Amino acid sequence: MAGADAILQRLTGLHPKVIDLSLDRMAALLADLGHPERAIPPVIHVAGTNGKGSTQAMIRAGLESAGLRVHAYTSPHLAWFNERIRLAGALISDQALAETLAEVERVNAGRPITFFEVTTAAAFLAFSRVSADYTLLEVGLGGRLDATNMVEAPRLCVITPVSIDHTQYLGDTLAQIAGEKAGILKRGTPCVVARQPDEALEVIESRAARLGCRLSVAGQPPRAKAMRWCFRTNVAFWTCRCRAWPDPTRSRTPAPPSPPCASWDTASPRPLPP
Repeated sequence: MAGADAILQRLTGLHPKVIDLSLDRMAALLADLGHPERAIPPVIHVAGTNGKGSTQAMIRAGLESAGLRVHAYTSPHLAWFNERIRLAGALISDQALAETLAEVERVNAGRPITFFEVTTAAAFLAFSRVSADYTLLEVGLGGRLDATNMVEAPRLCVITPVSIDHTQYLGDTLAQIAGEKAGILKRGTPCVVARQPDEALEVIESRAARLGCRLSVAGQPPRAKAMRWCFRTNVAFWTCRCRAWPDPTRSRTPAPPSPPCASWDTASPRPLPP
């Protein structure tokens, strides 16, 4: 772990701020790495204020109990950095972590980037090179401008309960904060939403309607206005979308392998259990 610790220490000094929400630096680094975020197994993306970690843990437990192999990315860690990255169910090894961090540090070439961004890029790279069925990504802060939001087409989004948090970054009102959390929604991607205050739910439903996202809200019926909007504008879209829903057995294009890390195993993912 000594090698990884030294690299992690250097990475903390690449940006003067601990938090600087933006996707520009991540986009440049991931492009230079060969876009590993496009080669990871199907993604379940989790945002929210409360319960993100426990929600991810329950999803992982359910998938693994069905015999599926699951990558997982979470933050912060409790004791050692390896806890943030699980590869097919196991914590990343010291050697794999050190090698992956060293590669990302070399490719970044000293450019300003926050610690969370550069280590998230390392997680994407590690995930792209180990075979698994699903990838669970926990948002670090907010959602819209979070480093994990570089995934273009997640298989599923989850929004846990939203409340007032990190107002200096996400906004002063519940509606503004909910808008940032709902920023993980992508066109046509279904989303499961925990029980929310009405103010937050209205924002989430509005974005889901604009993007044609199937929305399932736990314990709350959809607001009538949002529901009418969804049905009026998106029936034709969803008829076509459901017929062309991505095949979970489709193989993925791997990221370019770079020694000393192992290359991506192109085994196809298994579908979610019924």
